[in-house]
Amino acid sequence: MVAETTLFEVFGGREGVSGLVDEFYRRVEADPGIRPVYPADLTPGKEKLKLFFEQWLGGPAVYSEKYGHPRLRLRHFPFIIDEHHAGLWLRHMRQAMLARNIPAEAIAVVFERLAPLAKQMVNAHEDVPREPLGDLILN
Repeated sequence: MVAETTLFEVFGGREGVSGLVDEFYRRVEADPGIRPVYPADLTPGKEKLKLFFEQWLGGPAVYSEKYGHPRLRLRHFPFIIDEHHAGLWLRHMRQAMLARNIPAEAIAVVFERLAPLAKQMVNAHEDVPREPLGDLILN
């Protein structure tokens, strides 16, 4: 990986990120251990994850332009997420990256940041607001 190359480019740009998220969601849909955490309609979340990952990997900031600050923990309060779910999420994301032939070095860099982020989403044993935020713009 060349220092000037963004992870967004290494992941294949918009098309690569879209393929990664589609691969990830195929795995989530097939896993009865994590599928119940997600709403019935996966489409909105899938589209938001694509935009978030594009931005998070160094691509265009379309997510923030549409939805404001990511505030991921707050946005995930409506979903009851425990440690096991966070682990499954990470496993499926890693498997999706491997299936999309993302270089091991890039996966390692991403998971240094992604693993703590997934653990931060754990909220199952907390008294947090569970009302869905929808497409609320947060600043």
